[in-house]
Amino acid sequence: MSWGANQFLLRRASEHGHHRVTFVELFFDLVFVFAVTQLSHHLLHDLSPTGLLQTLILFVAVWWAWIDTAWVTNWLDPDRKPVRLMLLVLMLVGLVLSATLPKAFHGGALPFALAYAAFQTGRSAFTIWAVSRHDPGQALNFKRILCWQALAAALWIAGALAHDGPRLGLWAAAVVLESLAPATGFFVPGLGASKAAEWNVEGGHMAERCALFIIIALGESILVTGATAAELAWTTTNVAAFVTAFVGTVAMWWIYFDTGSERAGAHFAHASETGHMARLNYTYIHQIIVFGIIGCAVSDELILAHPGGEVSAATAAAIVGGPAVYVLGCGLFKYPLLGHMPLSHLAGIALLAALVPLSGFFSPLGLAAAATFALLVVAAWEAVSLRRMAASGGR
Repeated sequence: MSWGANQFLLRRASEHGHHRVTFVELFFDLVFVFAVTQLSHHLLHDLSPTGLLQTLILFVAVWWAWIDTAWVTNWLDPDRKPVRLMLLVLMLVGLVLSATLPKAFHGGALPFALAYAAFQTGRSAFTIWAVSRHDPGQALNFKRILCWQALAAALWIAGALAHDGPRLGLWAAAVVLESLAPATGFFVPGLGASKAAEWNVEGGHMAERCALFIIIALGESILVTGATAAELAWTTTNVAAFVTAFVGTVAMWWIYFDTGSERAGAHFAHASETGHMARLNYTYIHQIIVFGIIGCAVSDELILAHPGGEVSAATAAAIVGGPAVYVLGCGLFKYPLLGHMPLSHLAGIALLAALVPLSGFFSPLGLAAAATFALLVVAAWEAVSLRRMAASGGR
């Protein structure tokens, strides 16, 4: 094939198990620190069902922008100058995308849609160029991907040009389209479909990449806690809210990182079908985990700003819903290791569900403290269970 990069831009086999995440990949991720902050503020300012749906649509778009890039850099070598320049250009476009998130459903719709469309289709077009001479099979895969992304881009731009009602429907269709695409193998008439079993994914690199994104999302909770607390008087109630928010974030870190992330990464690296696991566990299920963290960040800001008073339905949904979604996502993530949902996670979800009918008896701070207790139960239960498994010679 005469068209494509002359330089070999693909990663070569690692001599040390797997390639570590590069500094330029971490630098690229800084844009998404901003994006996650924007999403949590978007939801905080409109806790209605419509606000939740809008935030969910924007979140799914941001997630696909990030995870699709993580897949690309799993194959392309970020230390090669063309790939590095591609990531830096994506950072600029991603910064525009992130900056327009708060007004995406209002006056900033078109800049957001154009930035998102350029981000997705531009990265795939670059990848086709980068691999065409050296990996025709991968080039065909990205041609299929580009077809789906071009169709989604048309929906994003059409929605930006439409009024508020049609915009919500068109953008919802766009995220559904992008979410279904990997499950279909990016099937395109005339080009066929990709098979996950044929995707040669470096499991260790993908696992590390996603774990670092979880750190980014948890870091946003820390930023919210610190920035909001800095504006408050140091009263007993405010200190209690501050400690509750921090302990909740620590419990979330513990649930994901204590051993689960490392064990899942090792399992992933040695799996027979890394493509299938990358698609299910790290592309789909991690969305649930990150959205739960965003919900918890909203909860932290609510209890820090208004620790007392009555608990509205929207406040209860944020305070209980965020941790519940997070625990559910982490449980699904660990499912392949155990062959079943961890009992500790099911117990945590049950405890959180039990708080819903009782939320009217709590202040926002009291309800948050109860939800944090449920997270601590999950973390402690799992730590004890894993210690017993290790002592008995189990996994």
